[in-house]
Amino acid sequence: MAKKTTPRAPDFRSQPLEEALKAQDAAAVAFALRNDKVIVPLLPVEGPAQIRVFRRDDADKYMLLLFSSAATYVKMLPNETDHRVLAYDRATLREFLEVNIGVLEAVWFDVAGPHAMQAAPQDVLDALQLEAPAEDVN
Repeated sequence: MAKKTTPRAPDFRSQPLEEALKAQDAAAVAFALRNDKVIVPLLPVEGPAQIRVFRRDDADKYMLLLFSSAATYVKMLPNETDHRVLAYDRATLREFLEVNIGVLEAVWFDVAGPHAMQAAPQDVLDALQLEAPAEDVN
C-alpha cells in the first residue's frame, strides 16, 4: 500500500527569486531557479503529491504557477483552506517540465503580485538545463 502524504505550506521562502521578480530580471529568475528552490502548489488530494496546474476557461493547455514563498501562493487563493505545497529544487522542476512541457502554455511566477512574471515553459526548461561554467584552476 502506498504511503499517503499530505504536504502543507512550509515556511520556505526564496529570497533570490523574490529579489529577481522585484527587479523584473529574467536572468536573475533563471539563476534563482538553478540555485535555490521554488514553491510548487499541490492538489489537495490524499495520496501521492500531485502538482496543481491551472487553466483558463477556454484554453487547451495549462499554466504552471510557481511561487517565491508559500505566503505568495496563499495570497492568490485566500479563500481556500488547504494550501498544500512543496519546495522543488532545480532537478525536480526540470524533470516535471521535461515530462509535461507539451501540455503547458505558460509558467507564471508569483502571479498574485506584486511582481509577477511570465515565461514560456521551454525558456524555463532551457534555463534549468544550463550547466554551471567550469572553474578555472589556473
